[in-house]
Parts: sequence; C-alpha cells; structure tokens
Amino acid sequence: MKRARDWWAGRPLASQILVWTLGLLVVTAALGGLVAGQIVGQILDDQFRLRALGVAESVAQMPEVAADVAAGDPGHQIQVLAEQVRTRAKTDYVVVTDREGIRFSHPTPSLIGKRLEEPVAVLDGQTHVGTDHGSLGDSANAKAPILDASGRVIGQVSVGILETAVSTEFVQDAGTIAAYWALILVLGGAGSFLLARTIKRATFGLEPAEIASLLQDREALLHGIREGMVGLDDAGRVTVINNEARRLLHLGDTALSRPVEELIPPGRLRDVLTGDAPGTDQTVITDDALLVANRMPVSVGGRSVGAVVTLRDRTEVEALVRDLRSLEGLMEALRAQEHEYANRLHTVGGLLDLGEPAQARTFISGIADSSRSLGEGLRARIEPPELAALIHAKITIAAEQDVHLAVSEDSRLREPGLGTQDLLTIVGNLLDNAVDAVSGLPGPREVTLTLDDSSGVFVSVTDSGPGVPAEAVDDVVRDGYTTKPGKAGKLDLRRGIGLALVARIVRRAGGTMDVFAGPGGRFEVWIPRGEGKEARP
Repeated sequence: MKRARDWWAGRPLASQILVWTLGLLVVTAALGGLVAGQIVGQILDDQFRLRALGVAESVAQMPEVAADVAAGDPGHQIQVLAEQVRTRAKTDYVVVTDREGIRFSHPTPSLIGKRLEEPVAVLDGQTHVGTDHGSLGDSANAKAPILDASGRVIGQVSVGILETAVSTEFVQDAGTIAAYWALILVLGGAGSFLLARTIKRATFGLEPAEIASLLQDREALLHGIREGMVGLDDAGRVTVINNEARRLLHLGDTALSRPVEELIPPGRLRDVLTGDAPGTDQTVITDDALLVANRMPVSVGGRSVGAVVTLRDRTEVEALVRDLRSLEGLMEALRAQEHEYANRLHTVGGLLDLGEPAQARTFISGIADSSRSLGEGLRARIEPPELAALIHAKITIAAEQDVHLAVSEDSRLREPGLGTQDLLTIVGNLLDNAVDAVSGLPGPREVTLTLDDSSGVFVSVTDSGPGVPAEAVDDVVRDGYTTKPGKAGKLDLRRGIGLALVARIVRRAGGTMDVFAGPGGRFEVWIPRGEGKEARP
C-alpha cells in the first residue's frame, strides 16, 4: 500500500489531474446513468400504461363491443375487432371479458372462452392501471369497464404492452444517454489535460512535491535568517514577512495582506518601505532600534510584481560605534594634551637652560592653575562626573580645530533625572555638530553650551556658524538626513543619526527639542524632571 502511494505521489501533475478528473467523471456518469435509468424507466412505464389505458377506454366505449358482450358474442366478432385494434395500436394484447372473467378475445386463440386467472378488477366501475403478471408475461396494463345502457358493468377490456417492449424503448433511450456521457468524458478528459498544462505553466513546470519542497525551503530561509524581510506587491500590501521583520517592526500576525500605510505610522520608515525614499543602505531609527534598510523592486518577465525590503538590526553596532567614538574622543583629547604639554615642557626646559628658574616656576604654576581651574569649574557646576569629563574632552578637541567651546557661566546641572548614557548622547551629539559646523570657517569660531536643571533638564548649544536653513528645520532631526558627503561604497552609521538619536531620546523622555533657523546654529532640548529610561540606540 505504501509503495502504491509513493508511486502515485511520484506521478506527474498532469497525469494525476487527468486520472482524478476521469475517475470523478466516470463515477458521476455511473451514478447519473443509474438515476437517469430509473427515472426514464418509470417515465416509460407510465407512458405505456397511459397508452394502454387510452386503448382500453376506446374499445370499452365501442357500441358494438358492448352489444356483443351483453349478447355473449354469438358471432365471435369481438376477437376480430380486438385483433384489429391491437395491430393498429401496437399493443401486445387486447382482452375482452364479461363480468365473470370469460374471455371473448386473446392473442392466443386457445384461451378464448376460458376464465381469467385473476378476478375482474373493474366491477367497481373504475379504470385500473398497473403491472400485470399474465399468461404472456409482465406487462404495462390498463383495464376499463364495459357498461350497458343503464350504466351497469357487464364486462372488462384489458390492454397490455409487454415489459420487453418497454425495455426495448429504454435501451434506445439509454443509448442516447450513453452517447452524451461518452461525449462528456471526452470533453472532461480534454479539459483536464488543458487544465494540467495551464497549472504546469503557472508553476514553472514544477511538480507538487517540488513545490512543497520549495515552500519548506522558503519558510526555513525566511525564518532562519537574522535579517528582517518584507515582501510587498505593487499595491503596497504585505505578501510575506518573516519573524525578524515582525520583531523589528512590532507587527503581529495580522500584517499579511494589509497595506504598509495601515501598519507603519508616517515617517522615514514608511517612506523607505513604500519606496518614497529611494536609495540603498538607508538608516532608519525606530523607538528601540537602529535599522539599515534596502528596498529592491522585483519583476517577473519584465512585469513589476512588487518589492522586497530587507532590514538589518544595527543597534548593537551603533552602540559599539558610539563607544568607539568616545574612545577616539578621549584619544584625541589626550593627543592634543600631549602635544600641548610637549610644547610646555620645551618651554620650561628652555627657561631652565637660559638660567631662569624663577620664570620656569611661574610658568608651571600658571599652567597648573589654568588646567585645574577648568576642571574644577566644570565639576563645581556639573554634578555627573562622566558629563564633566566629556565636556572637558570636547573643549580640548575643539581647541585643536581652532574652535572656542565654552560653558556659560550660569550653567548648572546637579540632578539631571535622566540616564547618564542618554545625557552623554544628547550633549555629545549637539557639541559635535556645532564644532563641525564652525570648524574651517573664517572669523571667530564660537560654540557655547548652556545647562540648567531648575525645571527639568535644559540643554542649549549655540554656534557662530551659518545655522540651519529655514526650509530644513523640520528635516535635520529626521533619521538619515545629513549634509555631510558620504564615502562611496561604504555604510557610515554616523551620518544622519546623531540628531535623530537625540530627538528619539527626548521624545521617549517626554521632552521637547527645538531647532532654530540661522544664521547661527541653535539647538535647545528640555526634558521634564523624573526617572528617565536609558534609550537604546
């Protein structure tokens, strides 16, 4: 049995469809033929009974027949008349009897004058139809009463058509029905063959087992990779989505067959998915992840069938990049300090060589006081040591680029009520953008940082650069937006991410971020007092 099933499963799709279709048609034809045969047989029986009834009533109403029956048929004319009627009406027998059942006519002359085997049925004055089991065999029979002038039953006319005649008629009709069924079988077979070929073309010639294998491979591939994948049709509806994409986009099991506009709120992520924001390796920030998205159109036979969007989770990579940038900043600060201290040591050595030890001591004391005053000033006004260290490093790095970065005199930050990492991200990105904006410009290069914790956390960064154009005020905080040229062929997660990260942290903390148009850059962040959550990149 198993071998037979395996053999059948291995047959081509066209053969399976043809066999199944023909099998169903044969079974249907057999059942239909059986039902049709019963119906046709019943109809023929009824028709022959009615035909026999008509002949019987006609004979019974003949005056000469009634007269001869009443007289006992002295001239034996009833047999002659009955045979004439039987021949013309094409019945098998016309039997006339009296009330007692004595025959006056019969196709078998030897039975004339003999009594019927069964009682006379028309003594009630009514006609009777049915199947008669007489001496000639089973027949479709009708009996009609013969009445005298007073209406009394004086005899009976029995007319019958043998079942052999009914069967002959049925066989003729059955032949016609069989011809129609044969035609249906031929057309069904041709249709199933054409259907199989159409399905074969639609499935690129693949058999069911191969399609099932491909489906299993697709499911394993879709849900086994670590990248999110979303398939869209030309109408923007989701046709396929894997588990990773559901996780990254926070979509449930009802995402299939729904438009992207219903699933994703307005923003850059929706624009990338719908193709309104073209490009490759586009960075997109969600509430809890940083994604790199690519959208590729898909066409079959030169006809567009939709697009495939891949989503790579680069949250951890961005966190590592941020840590690396922090280390680079510290290294830059140390390098700058090392360069500056080397110059100062050379100066002290020169003073000593010139025999000016007093001047050397004064010079060293001034350097120590200046460095100590900067660090102590920051620590006195800024409570979080990590933030004070970051600002100190940024001041040193900015000085290397001939940028004067200052902290306003009225800046105070005691209890930020915000995660340290979030605070470092906000201040660090705003200072980096400001220093980049003024470095290399002619004239004074000034950056000012203001911190205040009187009513929440307030951070303000201003610079002397050109500022943000009025038409770009709403775009600068959008993920992926940047005015910096990128390196060809390389994915730079830092481009267009800094201000977007700041905006996301502020939004998650329930604060506000204001961007002011130039000239002069100005960014202000306010976060209400409370226990802030550490925002993931």
